[in-house]
Amino acid sequence: MIKVSVILPVYGVAEYIEKCTRSLLNQTLQEMEFLFVDDHGPDDSIDIVKRTIASHPRESQFRFLRPEHNLGAGMARNFAIPFAKGEYIAFVDSDDWIEPTMFEELYAEAKQQGWVELCCCEAAKDYLDGQPTEILRNPRVQAGEMTDDKRRYILSHYVSLFWTFLYKRDFLEQYHIRYPEERCADDSFFVSASLFTASSIAFVDKPFYHYLIRPGSVCTTKDSTKYQKRLIVFGKLLQFAKDNGVYDNFKNEVDYVYLKKGGLGSVFNYVSNSLEPRASVAQDILSEMSRQIPDYKRNPYYRRRMALRILVFLIRHCPHIAMPLIARYVKRTNQVI
Repeated sequence: MIKVSVILPVYGVAEYIEKCTRSLLNQTLQEMEFLFVDDHGPDDSIDIVKRTIASHPRESQFRFLRPEHNLGAGMARNFAIPFAKGEYIAFVDSDDWIEPTMFEELYAEAKQQGWVELCCCEAAKDYLDGQPTEILRNPRVQAGEMTDDKRRYILSHYVSLFWTFLYKRDFLEQYHIRYPEERCADDSFFVSASLFTASSIAFVDKPFYHYLIRPGSVCTTKDSTKYQKRLIVFGKLLQFAKDNGVYDNFKNEVDYVYLKKGGLGSVFNYVSNSLEPRASVAQDILSEMSRQIPDYKRNPYYRRRMALRILVFLIRHCPHIAMPLIARYVKRTNQVI
């Protein structure tokens, strides 16, 4: 019986993939499989994996999939999901690496808490330029059933650390949770959709996952039109919540997710990806936010966040102040959304 299936899209990571692969080989959980999706990259990343696992006792646990053409990370993960045989599915980016006991401890906790649908850990954000490692934490609630109060708390506090989770395979199939085709914020959609609908959750308070910030990775490549895809993705997320009966009970939380990650997140995305960001674009983004959630000013989470209210006011009415402030923040935090 396969307990955990790990899916890894592979594209242009020859410099990093051996370390990632060895961290998979070193997993203490034995009943696993590793699905590598060859996404038509420009280098020999897949060959490096095959050389690394050659003659290893776990070699037979590695499977290689190749779509007809390049899909991008999110759709490559979708391509692999139907091939997964594990009770749980996990995702690892092929330029990152994980601690040896990650999947053994997450699986054990998921079992201990009654075979929960989601089980997550923390992550370490590692920088190649020598900056200190940061610990990225998921919001914590009591493990077990996802009550309304727990869901409200998580949805109003979470970050999109999609690779820190085990996802029960049957749960993903029940709600047909997949990555959207837009190559932006697809991981945010996947985590959000999972948190919208999961009936149970558990946690292991350890930073098992090492998230590498490197030049040239997907999240650090500039594209001044990327925000448009982000808005589309979060529009789809609103529709997912409505289609699955989540929106009526958790409207405030779902709207807040859209406001913070879809609306304002798209403004930051645009500014961080533009050499000369224009105020009119940021204002257009807020107009789309107003169209999607017209009563956002009455949202209780928004009303409690003075900084968000000031930021929205400045973008709308004083863009000559707002745009330089956002640009300085992005530069200071090295943030490309």
